[in-house]
Amino acid sequence: MPAPNDPQLSNNTDASEGSGGLTTFGGVFTPSILTILGVIMYLRFGWVVGNVGLFGTMAIVTLSTGITFLTGLSIASIATDQRVRTGGAYYMISRSLGIEAGGAVGIPLYLAQALSVALYTIGFAESVVNVFPTLDEKLVALVTTAAVTVLALKSARAAIKAQYVIIGAIGLSLLSLVLGSPAEPITTLTTTQETAGFWVVFAVFFPAVTGIMAGVNMSGDLKDPGRSIPYGTLAAIVVGYVIYMAIPFLLINRATADELIADPLIMRRISFWGDAIIMGVWGATLSSAVGSILGAPRVLQALARDGVLPPMMRFLGQGSGPDDEPRIGTAFTFALAVITVILGDLNIVAPILTMFFLTTYGVLNITAGLERFLGNPSFRPKFRVHWMFSLIGAVGCTIVMFLINAAATGAAVTIVLVIYFWLERQELRSAWGDVRNGIWFNLTRTGLLRLRNRTDAKNWRPHLLVLSGAPTRRWHLIDLASCLSHNRALVTISSVLTGDAITSRRIESMSYSLYEYLDKQGVQALVRIVKADDPFSGAVQLMTTYGLGTLVPNTVIVGATERDEAHAAYCRMISQFHAGHRNTLIVRQNEQRGFGDRRHIDVWWGGRKGNGALMVILSWLISTSLEWRGSTVTVKMVVPSESARVGARANLENILHAARTNAMTEVIVAGDRSFWEIIRESSSSADLIFLGMAEPHDGYETYYDQLQKQTEGLPTTVFTLAAEELEFGEVIM
Repeated sequence: MPAPNDPQLSNNTDASEGSGGLTTFGGVFTPSILTILGVIMYLRFGWVVGNVGLFGTMAIVTLSTGITFLTGLSIASIATDQRVRTGGAYYMISRSLGIEAGGAVGIPLYLAQALSVALYTIGFAESVVNVFPTLDEKLVALVTTAAVTVLALKSARAAIKAQYVIIGAIGLSLLSLVLGSPAEPITTLTTTQETAGFWVVFAVFFPAVTGIMAGVNMSGDLKDPGRSIPYGTLAAIVVGYVIYMAIPFLLINRATADELIADPLIMRRISFWGDAIIMGVWGATLSSAVGSILGAPRVLQALARDGVLPPMMRFLGQGSGPDDEPRIGTAFTFALAVITVILGDLNIVAPILTMFFLTTYGVLNITAGLERFLGNPSFRPKFRVHWMFSLIGAVGCTIVMFLINAAATGAAVTIVLVIYFWLERQELRSAWGDVRNGIWFNLTRTGLLRLRNRTDAKNWRPHLLVLSGAPTRRWHLIDLASCLSHNRALVTISSVLTGDAITSRRIESMSYSLYEYLDKQGVQALVRIVKADDPFSGAVQLMTTYGLGTLVPNTVIVGATERDEAHAAYCRMISQFHAGHRNTLIVRQNEQRGFGDRRHIDVWWGGRKGNGALMVILSWLISTSLEWRGSTVTVKMVVPSESARVGARANLENILHAARTNAMTEVIVAGDRSFWEIIRESSSSADLIFLGMAEPHDGYETYYDQLQKQTEGLPTTVFTLAAEELEFGEVIM
């Protein structure tokens, strides 16, 4: 069995498309309209009209359907852009927002649909027992669950044919309602019923119009999903709207508001044939149960094939027969439903299930809106919808979720986020692209276009080009860069390859391997590998060409060369870095000590301008990193005499106080000692030393040779050369 992150595994959903064959009417319109014309229409719509009146009901129906219609437009846009295969809403979201987002919505969506089977069969059992009190409610629910599962296992087409019978029963009940007459007064109804507010009634009614996923979930069984999903879904929404707008006129003219509120089965009393309403209630619950037992296993099948589920559950992705029907998934869903029926009451779970459906609708709107807003050339839907409509739909779903049940909304969102971050940790790979790259590209483009001006002192931070070569050999350079960046600056790990055997394919392979290595080490960085005749000219090439617009590395980190024969080329490289206005940090590592205990950092001060201020800000960045947390920074200065010491200390303390780095100061009187003797005595116990370098000049090679000799044996030392066209004194003030 492939590993969870095997790219081939993520392609299985696409490859396993069933032969399909369901039409728009049978595969999308019928299951959608049956779910829309459900229990709420029969048992709660009279209560809605009684509470808010005719015009209030029309407003609620229009607002609710408007949100659903906007979601339907988003679904139509996505469905006409891509081939929608098994998985319905999960497939659409995962192929646009990524497998993590798809799985985060898809897993709760499956659970909601699976548990909905039990919800509907329990509701059916309750209505049956009301008519036949001698029956056992739980037994009826279990038998009904088994019956709808057997129907689904037989085939999706058989289940759809059964829904034709159910839609006939609902049609008969609506005809009986139209031909009915005013209800006979209830003699026992003597007091006015307490009415509910508009938004309370809205929250009760809204789930009635959220049945559009029933058709979308059949995507893998449709003959032409790109046509059937948009037309069938939108047609079901429009037909449902017309019916819900017509019924209030019948109710308001045949019963009083108190009767409508008090009697859940008021439709039975005002219909031509009252028992037709009971048949409609049964048909509504059964059709919803059938829709759920058809849709849930198909979502489960897609989740398993994409590697979203744990390895032990991959068998749930298997299909059976020429139509690739998810019979194993159906049996698994049946088991969940039976357990839920046995446990009984779903009143606590039901609100969270509704939130999962609404979360799916909201994410579908976000998906369509982002695709349209970003304008990627690959997004070319036949059904075009402006991104603003999708945004309004997403906002509407969010508001409705909180109106219905704020606590359930919080629980649902928490579950979705937990699943998302869990999937992100699994590092799943997909064989398809998603819209996230487009989002980051647009944000990056916008930022780059706004970063046209030179960096100012207030917003300066080191953007680092690390010439590490093989990272395992010079990891201390990457370690130092990571501490300086705080995961907020740009870090580029670079290497220069030489030799005729270096090809573009090899460079690409090495870059990929380096990215993986850095990810495992927890280092956030970019990678850049180039080919050159020699490493020094290659480094200069990187410095001069790497970057985009004004966003280029401003600081180069390089290891100190120990080979005398390379000093000339090395110094020319440093000179060109300086001429290119790049700050240079040359790290000379103490091989035995490394960074020691990461407790003490010494900065040798030579003045606020240039190197001094840069070293102070760099030492502060390192000391505040996670790896160096709790370390101390001491800024040290050498003066020729005791008389100069007092003034120098006061001046240095004032500068560092204004710099707010919490660095300590130490002013040392040289006496008859040389500068290098003082460093060896004073910084022998330091874990890291910052030391300024002179600017490149004639004879710089000799200067570098002397620097190497004088600092031999010191703790790890960073030679610092400021070159950026920026007053670093302003950075630390």
